[in-house]
Amino acid sequence: MADKIKFSLALLCLAAGVAAFYFLADYATVWRVLAVLAGLSVSAAIAWKTEPGRDFFVFAEESITETKKVVWPSRKETLQFTGLVFAFVIILALVLWIADKGIEWLLYDLVLGWRKS
Repeated sequence: MADKIKFSLALLCLAAGVAAFYFLADYATVWRVLAVLAGLSVSAAIAWKTEPGRDFFVFAEESITETKKVVWPSRKETLQFTGLVFAFVIILALVLWIADKGIEWLLYDLVLGWRKS
């Protein structure tokens, strides 16, 4: 129950930061953005004190660790795969165009006879 109250308070702080952005319309943009960031910071701090909040931050840290383990492709590999994708798209477009024209000829010319001039 305490976690639900904390989350509600966190959402309220976030909403207050967004409301302050619009309430401070006559002030400089920097103050308005700082109000939103303050609401977001307080909201995150309150949410972090809950059990689901701590679980989320642990998950986020583990995600960053796993992302660092990924072997990213080199520029050459990326360009090669991109070229393959473009070639496949062009070939598939041609195949679909030929199939479309073939079905059009079959239906309109042979079956229905609409194009006989």
